[in-house]
Amino acid sequence: MLEVFERLALMAGREVMRVFHAGCAVDRKSDASPVTEADRESEKIILAGLRAAFPDIPCVAEEEASAGIVPPRLDGAFFLIDPLDGTKEFVNRRTDFTVNIALVRDGVPEVGVVFAPCSGRFFSGRPGRAEAIEVDSDYQITARRPISVRTAVEPLAVVASRSHNTPETEAYIRDLGAAEIVSVGSSLKFCLLASAEADVYPRFGRTMEWDTAAGDAVLRAAGGMTRTLDGRPLVYGKRRQSDDEDFANPHFIASGRAGVSPA
Repeated sequence: MLEVFERLALMAGREVMRVFHAGCAVDRKSDASPVTEADRESEKIILAGLRAAFPDIPCVAEEEASAGIVPPRLDGAFFLIDPLDGTKEFVNRRTDFTVNIALVRDGVPEVGVVFAPCSGRFFSGRPGRAEAIEVDSDYQITARRPISVRTAVEPLAVVASRSHNTPETEAYIRDLGAAEIVSVGSSLKFCLLASAEADVYPRFGRTMEWDTAAGDAVLRAAGGMTRTLDGRPLVYGKRRQSDDEDFANPHFIASGRAGVSPA
């Protein structure tokens, strides 16, 4: 399965970069968030590949979900796809947008890949093993190495959202004391924790499950964890929530080894 994920992420990433270089119009969805040809074409590639390889596993993908296309049941395992995480970065010609594919099983992000086609950074995770993958200019894998989270030491390195920072996030970072701040977009924030480049990622802004599942899978495979503010692991497949829409996440804190207090 991970091999299929990696192949589809590379194919989708190539298409994303084609659109990035050619330029495209920016549309707005019903929630006013941006969407582009790159989002749509990337999602088509990923969904076609997953449905051909794993016809019995349902898919939840951002653009289909925005159009109201969601499987009626998600018992056991399902795929979560964000074909272009960081569309704002993409539109603003920044480099840290990603392609994300994840398998969720019984609420847990179990397998995931995160590919940043502009920078070439590529991460994968499955139970017990996370890897950083090297890719050449022809989108072929040339090398891979295992990665794992580090034990947090002061000053903490905190990753924060470039496009979605909030006063709550800033207050949490202040409460941590001395901290180095790394501002980056998309699910790469999880991957910086997984690859021992940072210690904690607080998110007090809105996210959806497809935004986080793949990066969270990589982080957990590397020995980290994502927890809600009550200290429980973030779960996936949330539907019929009394206080929010389907697949919306609560606030969370992602961290590496030794953990960081959720609140």
